[in-house]
Amino acid sequence: MLKIDIHTHILPKEIPDWKERFGYGGFIKLEHHKPCCARMMRDDGKFFREIEDNCWSVERRLEECEKFGVGVQVLSTVPVMFGYWAEPDDCAETSKFLNDGIAEIVEKFPRRFVGLGTVPMQDTKLAVKELERCRKIGLVGVQIGTNVNQLNLGEPRFFDFFKACEELGMALFVHPWDMMGEREMQKYWLPWLVGMPAETCRAICSLIFSGTLERCKNLRVCFAHGGGSFPATIGRIEHGFLVRPDLCASDNQCNPRDYLGKIWFDALVHDAAMLEYLVNLAGAEKVALGTDYPFPLGELEPGALIESMPFDEKTKAKLLHGAALDWLNLDKESFT
Repeated sequence: MLKIDIHTHILPKEIPDWKERFGYGGFIKLEHHKPCCARMMRDDGKFFREIEDNCWSVERRLEECEKFGVGVQVLSTVPVMFGYWAEPDDCAETSKFLNDGIAEIVEKFPRRFVGLGTVPMQDTKLAVKELERCRKIGLVGVQIGTNVNQLNLGEPRFFDFFKACEELGMALFVHPWDMMGEREMQKYWLPWLVGMPAETCRAICSLIFSGTLERCKNLRVCFAHGGGSFPATIGRIEHGFLVRPDLCASDNQCNPRDYLGKIWFDALVHDAAMLEYLVNLAGAEKVALGTDYPFPLGELEPGALIESMPFDEKTKAKLLHGAALDWLNLDKESFT
């Protein structure tokens, strides 16, 4: 059965020295310190993450896809590359560089890869401009962070971007990053274990309560990591909406639960009971295989959890490729 992995990250093997180009630091560069490995380093010398060549090598990536039976990967940059903190024009330049790299891979292997771009969200006009360019170079959507310099996605300044995604028919993937409270919980990897799920819930609630999703009814938006803590706390969120409409319903009078079945989630939940719950909550047609490849916090054997579940074949087909195709607005025939 066709597997489409909607949540995979990729980097160019060589990244320009943006600090030298722009005159200030904070950017990521790669330090190739031994064969098939590199350190992701901030240009102030601070270590961020060790990666292997499957993060940049298309050949290695294809080998691993063959190993696990993945037919198609949806490519997006590593969220630390978003660069929302940088000067807008500089972020636009780094975004173009990353997007062109993904577009080249998709053009070379159109049956194996689909591309999502990144855009300078700190400047909505520039973000829309790069969104339009992404479409022209063959990318089918974009990936954005759960906040923009700690501004919620539902802020009015971002609305034109979401409207442009809807009007251009571009898929939107929302990935946690720059986690709230990160400085206060550095120990035990808590930003990734606790902060990321909360960040995704924050983004979903902001887009719902602000009325953004209500005003962009045809926006095809998917949230990473099974929607984070949103599915598990929808009861509390709905209850708050009902008992305190003065606080929660000031900009949108629609019940948050009503958006289940209208938004997509990836299936990266690491737990059979949670996957069953998510499928029952959102519908199999809104839950798509996503692994966070090639990072260790992702699903190390793509599709194994879905395939282990007692779902019928029709449901498994939706989870392994059907929901992804609908979200991306693509046909299965494009990859077979």
